Amino acid sequence: MSMKRSLTLLTLATLLTPAIVMAAPATPSFSAQQNLFVASSTPGNRYLAGGTITITAPSRADLSALSGSMVIGAPIAGDALLAAGSIDLRAPVEGDVRAFAGHLQVKAPVSGDLVAFGGSVDASVSGGHNVFIVAANTTLSDGASGPVMIYGNNISLDGDFSGDVRVVALGRVTLGDHTHIHGAFTYEAPEQALISPTAVIDGGAEYTGASYLPSTKEARTLAFVSVGVFLLVKILGALILAGLFAGLFPRFSEAIATRAFNAPTQSVFLTILLGFALLVATPVLLLLLAVTFVGIGLAVLMAIAYALLVVISLIYAGILVGMAVAKRFERRDSVRWRDGVLGMFLLSLIALIPYVGATLILLLTTFSMGACALLFFHAAFPYAEQTQVDDLV
Repeated sequence: MSMKRSLTLLTLATLLTPAIVMAAPATPSFSAQQNLFVASSTPGNRYLAGGTITITAPSRADLSALSGSMVIGAPIAGDALLAAGSIDLRAPVEGDVRAFAGHLQVKAPVSGDLVAFGGSVDASVSGGHNVFIVAANTTLSDGASGPVMIYGNNISLDGDFSGDVRVVALGRVTLGDHTHIHGAFTYEAPEQALISPTAVIDGGAEYTGASYLPSTKEARTLAFVSVGVFLLVKILGALILAGLFAGLFPRFSEAIATRAFNAPTQSVFLTILLGFALLVATPVLLLLLAVTFVGIGLAVLMAIAYALLVVISLIYAGILVGMAVAKRFERRDSVRWRDGVLGMFLLSLIALIPYVGATLILLLTTFSMGACALLFFHAAFPYAEQTQVDDLV
């Protein structure tokens, strides 16, 4: 009895061993190097990474690959997950293909789904259960056995399509001579598709016009909103700069305010004339210097200094307005950062007054420019030159 049981167990073990071996999962393979050339097959899933990848041996299971450029010249028995700058798929795939590439070229049948994202896709799948493509330019030249969904710019279709085809395009849609769509063709584009006279669409074509350019009314609204945003950003920038200058350079701001509020009227008038002369005469001097080859470099440096002086003068014009408010309502001579913010805000409101606003801003700016120039001169020449300027102003 025990002998019979032993023979039975041995027979079962002999019969079941191949099945157990076949059922055991195959070990996956991993390969990574700069230039990877795959010329041998492995039973399990294959994972590859490299600068360039060339595959000439069949993949018996799934294939996952990441590289700069990739050429696949052998069949894939499972699914393919590919990511590269350039992918050239020349062999059939039994499973699904999911690809991310700058340029994707598929020139072999795909039995499963085809999902592709890229700059350009050129596919001749002659199968493709479901096709989903998002690319700038797409060419699908051998049809598909299931539904097709494509988003892109220029899209070209040809071949036999068993299911519905839906296209959303920013540019041109073209159906070639051998196109036969057994389902419905639905597309959205700026203009109607170029459909060959020999193309057949069993389910009919449905076109939805889509203009991606704004209408006249929308353009006016966008222009109005853009101007509003620009002015808002400009005002906010001016407020921030005025607050920074008032807070970081309080003594300089107080010196300009003292010259404006405490100096004699004649001195204020002469400061405005000096600023106006700098504002008008400096561009003329820059043009004269730019005429000569030697003076071009000096003209560039003076132009940069002139632009900075104009910007600083506008900022201190706002600070002067804020100081005037602080002196009038708070009886305060010291400068604080909020004086610059408030003054620049009030100056922005003054600028909205026709004629009067522009005149007041010009007077304040020219005074600030003259005062800044005098203070810079005093700082550079603190002795005899300073005495001479004080006598004149």
